[in-house]
Amino acid sequence: MTYRLLPEWHPQDGVQLTWPRPDGDWATLLPRIEATLELMALAISRKQKVLISVPDDATRQRLEKTFEAYRIPAERLQLVVAETDDTWARDHGPLAVAHEDGLLLLDYTFTGWGGKFPAERDNRLTGQLAKAGVFACPVERRELILEGGALETDGQGTLLTTEACLLNLNRNPQLDRAAIEARLGRELGIQRVLWLSHGHLEGDDTDSHVDTLARFCDPATIAYVQCDDPDDAHYPGLKAMEAELQAFRQANGKPYRLIPLPWPQACFDPEDGHRLPATYANFLIINGAVLAPTYADPADFAALKALARAFPERDIIPIDCTSVIRQHGSLHCLTMQLPQGTLVEGPLPLT
Repeated sequence: MTYRLLPEWHPQDGVQLTWPRPDGDWATLLPRIEATLELMALAISRKQKVLISVPDDATRQRLEKTFEAYRIPAERLQLVVAETDDTWARDHGPLAVAHEDGLLLLDYTFTGWGGKFPAERDNRLTGQLAKAGVFACPVERRELILEGGALETDGQGTLLTTEACLLNLNRNPQLDRAAIEARLGRELGIQRVLWLSHGHLEGDDTDSHVDTLARFCDPATIAYVQCDDPDDAHYPGLKAMEAELQAFRQANGKPYRLIPLPWPQACFDPEDGHRLPATYANFLIINGAVLAPTYADPADFAALKALARAFPERDIIPIDCTSVIRQHGSLHCLTMQLPQGTLVEGPLPLT
């Protein structure tokens, strides 16, 4: 059977979010991250459904009242009680592929970015959601260790990714580059891979997920992080990444339209002072809009203008991610889009 990994701009049924546990890594920032997630859910629900896994029934009941007060229509919201380790739905959520008979959700193995953090409950989450009856298409388990944040596709068989992540020995050490490409071809319909050899953000736990660096906006357009400060430690690596992107070609031989995203001021953790991986590349495409991360930074407005150029027919909705970045992720990392045909029609089943 031939598969095709769907691009993020494919029409969507909804977006998956994972609510934080009160005793998890977000404990000291819980009110702030919950406020951010509520704002994201509100923005997404104006366009499509929001599927949220929550840690317990008390949280479910509390959020039902909160979202009712926000006037989110009941048919646009589904809360499912399920055990999780953390909130990064981009990496423990399913990947959607199209094939001859319809759609399929692939449940890849998640190990907490190469065993850095506990991930057993996150790794079981897609199976729990499938048992809850929220998906309208089959879900199949895959043993390959793979995270959604590591992949960018044009929807036409091209994949953009980084060597630092997909070829890292902490993921699939038994597979070399050729074996990885063959596996991606069989399971996701990838016909060619654009490998980035450069690009890394300090404070990034993911081993250079591509969604922190460079993103497809349409099959011919890539938005990417551009560092314009020669004194910044990131400058050499991101300048080399920029040259790689300039050298890449579309399948038809034409160069990509490249849209540079501005470089925010250095952002540091207020407790121990380590640098945080703030990036404007971590935006989310939804139906008719793009949710864009902001950081209370002078470059925020320039980033929103750049994304407006990349997505002239979509609304650009800023989301304050100053709390999200404290746990080394951003807006896109918190989400997984669910393409049209993957969620049950009408009101989602009660759980």
